[in-house]
Amino acid sequence: MKYLKTKLAIKILILVSLLLISQQVFAQSWRPVRGNILYGISGMALISQENSSFNFLIVHDNKQTNQERLALLTIKGRNQPEYLSLNWPTNAQSPIDLEALTSIPNTKNNFIALSSTGKGYNLKLDTNNKSISVLKEFELPGIVKGSNFEAFALQNIEGKLVAVWAHRGEGKEAATIYWGLLNVNEYQITLAGSAKLKVPFPAGNVRHISDIKVDSAGVVYVASASDAGDNGPFQSAIYVAGYLGLRDNKVIWQQNSQMIPLYRFNYHKVEGIELIPGADGGIVVGTDDENLGAYVYLLGDNVL
Repeated sequence: MKYLKTKLAIKILILVSLLLISQQVFAQSWRPVRGNILYGISGMALISQENSSFNFLIVHDNKQTNQERLALLTIKGRNQPEYLSLNWPTNAQSPIDLEALTSIPNTKNNFIALSSTGKGYNLKLDTNNKSISVLKEFELPGIVKGSNFEAFALQNIEGKLVAVWAHRGEGKEAATIYWGLLNVNEYQITLAGSAKLKVPFPAGNVRHISDIKVDSAGVVYVASASDAGDNGPFQSAIYVAGYLGLRDNKVIWQQNSQMIPLYRFNYHKVEGIELIPGADGGIVVGTDDENLGAYVYLLGDNVL
């Protein structure tokens, strides 16, 4: 009996040690970007990657004049992320509450940022001069009164430029996913359909969709987040929400019948996600932790 108790005690000590190590590793995986409410990441898009070095364009959901809207974020291996604020062009009115950002497939340094009201901004990044120009402004189709958009993404699927975006929903109110085809030359989206979506986690003050991205196979990833106030506590999760494809030249949506949290996060409010291909890639998440600032974390990789 004494032997069994000793053996059990040793196993418990080993288990506790492993849990402590795993918690420390997890904690070290989050990289601080800025420690202020004005620098929360509400959307992000990959500019370029080289081995374990990544460059992102990020948006902030600020609303007042002289507050940052855009920034460059560079992550090199295990180094501290480098943040560089970008000025909004003086010949364009500053947007209010930018909540999403996506690159335009098959272009270089072209992006679309989206405000919570459904106004889109086609942006061109000059990486040499570290400047942004606004090529065009447009509105989402079929905007329902009271919508609060926090997600927008583009993907080239079978030769068509497919757009997907979402009203976030909150609490008992489900999120609404919309999808359609984008004519980038005319800045016109043809709405093809919509669907309601709820997640099982987080609970409480949950925003069922806080960001969205689509991979080249049409698989749709969403972030969900709870927001109890500017000081938290926060929780988030990542899901595969469904699949976008083409049938008879029309966009179709197949929603996941079981919403399974692929990743769960305590203490952070994920509002930006991006998909990074390759051996050093993964799903990168950015947070808007309000008074607690912004953090980034690359899932499935040991670089960050």
